[in-house]
Amino acid sequence: MNYPPKHHQDDNLDHMIEVIKTYPLATVISVKDNTPLITHLPLIYNEEGKLIGHIDIYNPQTKLLKDNNDVTVIFGGPQCYISPTVYATMQLPTWNYIKVHLKGKVKAIESKAALKKSLITMTEFLEAPDHNYVLEPNNPRLDKNLNYIEMFEISITEWEGKFKLSQDKNPKDKRLAREELIRANQESIKQFLDKVF
Repeated sequence: MNYPPKHHQDDNLDHMIEVIKTYPLATVISVKDNTPLITHLPLIYNEEGKLIGHIDIYNPQTKLLKDNNDVTVIFGGPQCYISPTVYATMQLPTWNYIKVHLKGKVKAIESKAALKKSLITMTEFLEAPDHNYVLEPNNPRLDKNLNYIEMFEISITEWEGKFKLSQDKNPKDKRLAREELIRANQESIKQFLDKVF
């Protein structure tokens, strides 16, 4: 049985890739001896359709990100509470969100040259579109840190898009829910940062 219901799922690969590219900070989950190990890392979707990441060698999960081990990855897009007052018709409270769940096989990439190139490529991607900072190949700090970082790639075996966006409502209510998702995300970030930062 699939959950959420079909109208809250999106199996459009382009939509899921757009979530990954726009919100690259992933939750990476491995399991050892029935215990989950969880790390939050930016992952980059490359032209071969694989996810590329880097992890500190001292992170205990590093040992599991190799040898074709199973891994689960979650990417999260915007999300918020939708009050019944948002809609034009009578509705109950709900929560709208976008998530992409992936399963895959992971392997370590041992080459330091590949690691260095990948760190430069990831920085270039994350600096887009302005590219105010360029990680230069001859940066001495980069070379110094290569021994403390492990590169890995994930071959994706299962895709699942969970896009709960009031799709079961009438067109006007869907539009109002979309506007609320935009408004609430902008406002909640400011309110949260005012409290903690």
